[in-house]
Amino acid sequence: MSIKAVQTDSELKEFTLLPWKIYKKDPHWVAPLISERLRFLNPKKNPFFQHAEVKYFLAQKNSKAAGRIAAIVNHTHNQIHQDKVGFFGHFECIDDYEVALELYDAAKEFLKSKGMDTLRGPANFSSNDDMGFLAEGFNSPPVLMMPYNPPYYLELTERYGMMKVKDLYAYYMDKSSWPPERMTPVAERIKKKEKITIRHLDIKHLNREIDLIKQIYNSAWEKNWGFVPMTEAEIDFLAHDLKQILDPEIAYLAFVEGKPAGFSLALPNVNPVLQKLKGRLFPFGWLKYLWYTKVNNLVDGVRVITLGVLPEFQKKGIEVVFYVDTFNKGTGKGYNWGEFSWILEDNHLAIKPLETMGARLYKIYRVYEMRI
Repeated sequence: MSIKAVQTDSELKEFTLLPWKIYKKDPHWVAPLISERLRFLNPKKNPFFQHAEVKYFLAQKNSKAAGRIAAIVNHTHNQIHQDKVGFFGHFECIDDYEVALELYDAAKEFLKSKGMDTLRGPANFSSNDDMGFLAEGFNSPPVLMMPYNPPYYLELTERYGMMKVKDLYAYYMDKSSWPPERMTPVAERIKKKEKITIRHLDIKHLNREIDLIKQIYNSAWEKNWGFVPMTEAEIDFLAHDLKQILDPEIAYLAFVEGKPAGFSLALPNVNPVLQKLKGRLFPFGWLKYLWYTKVNNLVDGVRVITLGVLPEFQKKGIEVVFYVDTFNKGTGKGYNWGEFSWILEDNHLAIKPLETMGARLYKIYRVYEMRI
């Protein structure tokens, strides 16, 4: 049994590719694009590293790769929340507590050396990325940019002494649960009463639209538990990837009397296509992508990945307007279902309209914490 810190490019590649060994026989796992993961995890390319310190660790047992973990000091988080929370993320491990123990110990010792007094996670890397271990809903693959893990990750983590600090919810809705005859008139009345207008993103002026989103994003979510604002560089970094799959007709900006008020982004769930690609776009990945998307029509659902309203315009019903317009437009375009994720378990402002419209809670993701 051995633990080593990642120091070279070849070790970073080994760190990146470990999940392919862990999930080799798991039918629900969705392999990310290797090129995208290498870029995301690279300190020289991901602007997250401009305000964070990250240490990667690899575990070997019997001379075979057995696990990995990232220890993360997010200085922006600690400045905003006035705490000393260190995060762990990108955790993968064989079903062996000895390996998990060594990985968590390595992360804990690094974070303690940086002055942290709390270990929290998983966060890959922050609340702006995917968070939590899947705790309920193992009977189906994850949707786009949502985590997935075997059930035993929770057992390993709790045995180590960590306890739940927050659950994150994913809601599901399809055509059979949608009541347009009731909700569409409600949304129209809200628009008229509150002087709300919404429009989808203008793809021809995407840079201008991204500038508007930057104005909204950090203010809309600033009071959420664990939220960390994104820098302009981080938003641009994320937009670079998302615009490859963006469907602008299900991405919306809201205005109240002409003033920017909110933003909602739904993305086509391309995970069924990614499953077929198995992490590789070359040499024929793009051809396969087009084949599975256009011919086999595997992309039949969407994920509402983010929805936020500026504080001064909250409680006006803008969330309902976003939900209704997204579902009506999406089903009109051939999408059959949608996932709304992730949502804090105590974010009732977002949960109540979803449940009113017939969405059901179908997956739960769990964030853990312990004092160190």
